[in-house]
Amino acid sequence: MKNKFLEILIRYLILVLIALPGFGLFYLAFTWATIYPVYFLLGLFFEVSLTGTTINIASCFPIEVIGACVGGGAYFLLLFLNLSLPQIKISKRIKMIAFAFASFLIINILRIFLLSLMYYSSSPFLEILHKFFWYIGSVLFVVGIWFVEVKIFKLKQVPIYSDLKFLYSKSSLRK
Repeated sequence: MKNKFLEILIRYLILVLIALPGFGLFYLAFTWATIYPVYFLLGLFFEVSLTGTTINIASCFPIEVIGACVGGGAYFLLLFLNLSLPQIKISKRIKMIAFAFASFLIINILRIFLLSLMYYSSSPFLEILHKFFWYIGSVLFVVGIWFVEVKIFKLKQVPIYSDLKFLYSKSSLRK
């Protein structure tokens, strides 16, 4: 039983230690992992250059990939969902986190690529689609990835709730 308490403590301690300094770790890891594939994809169709975090299409259309585009909060939420599940073997947990991060990264790269194409072609739908992705899309992506994860990895536990249920069952509050 002490091992279960320790496991819960370690999982949530990891989350707190990552969250305290902000999402800088995610931006550090995923900024360039996002920018370079978008730069490569755009380079298949246009003459592009890269200056810092700005991709220039045909020297006239700058695409600045800012932190919000990278989605550090979404990566943290996916990590949170994965670490707030009890009784998952470490190898399976690593696979789950890798799957979640890779899925979001791929979707995000394709999102930025699509919006870049729309910007280049002066699409009248760019602004509305960009706002949709900004306010709703990333949440839908995270929820969708989580549901796919639940199905693929046959998850039975509920994030946070399963831990709270266990802690309550061992507490003095229970009669």
